[in-house]
Amino acid sequence: MLRRLYDWAMDMAASRKAPYALAGVSFAESSFFPIPPDVMLIPMVVADRKSAFWNAALCTVFSVLGGIFGYLIGMYLFEPLARPIIEFYHYDAAFEQLQAWFADYGLLIVFIAGFTPVPYKVFTIASGFAGLALPVFILGSVISRGARFFLVATLLYFFGPAIREFIEKRLGLMTLVFTVLLVGGFAAIRFL
Repeated sequence: MLRRLYDWAMDMAASRKAPYALAGVSFAESSFFPIPPDVMLIPMVVADRKSAFWNAALCTVFSVLGGIFGYLIGMYLFEPLARPIIEFYHYDAAFEQLQAWFADYGLLIVFIAGFTPVPYKVFTIASGFAGLALPVFILGSVISRGARFFLVATLLYFFGPAIREFIEKRLGLMTLVFTVLLVGGFAAIRFL
């Protein structure tokens, strides 16, 4: 099933309807869909580098809107809708851990979740369930999702197809390193 979804996303990236599909995938991935928008964003930017930042903005806006949808699922439809999504992806233990982290870290958790390749849908649903303030959730989502998609678009814009393979193979590592540096910077500011 995942392979078919991946193939569909790659085929859509080459079509005239690609921006609509990118918006749809960005929205859906933030609340229930398993394929990240990067799968479409990368080939779209490689095919037309002039649209790199427009496509990154499109990903950001619709990802945040999808995140708000996931937040509302967690807040109002946890038992009938959110719990089955979490169980389907086998994120039960991760979800329980998130609830504890929300109490301690709030915005920082949303920021990290939105930027890293960790399934963002779990964080959006958990944010609503935990009652994280919606403006805080939206702020963290805009910053983190925007940083992630604009980083990918910028690298592809300046380095073109040569960077595509590097990004696809090492996206998780790149975002992890960036996130560690970012969190370290916030920690340094807070404690210095």
